[in-house]
Amino acid sequence: MLRQLVGHRAALDVTADTDPIPAAHAAALREPNRLDWCLRQRSSGPDLVWADCHRRRGNCPHPHVIDHQCTTPPPAARQRRARTTSVPEGQLALG
Repeated sequence: MLRQLVGHRAALDVTADTDPIPAAHAAALREPNRLDWCLRQRSSGPDLVWADCHRRRGNCPHPHVIDHQCTTPPPAARQRRARTTSVPEGQLALG
């Protein structure tokens, strides 16, 4: 996974898959809560940028990545034990 703050003014914390895919394929996977990102190689390493290159140039020459989507179920919530008190129901216990 790639993780980066994307944007200069209001940065978005992005966690994306590392597998590069063509821009058209990434655009097809895009959903309202799952975005695709243009993946540029800089001298400092990979850099994610907004995928508005579709509008500017039509077909982007750079690989794209898509927001990561977990496929494993979340761990089960921990069950809380029922708390027992020595006072009748409705009476407050001071401790």
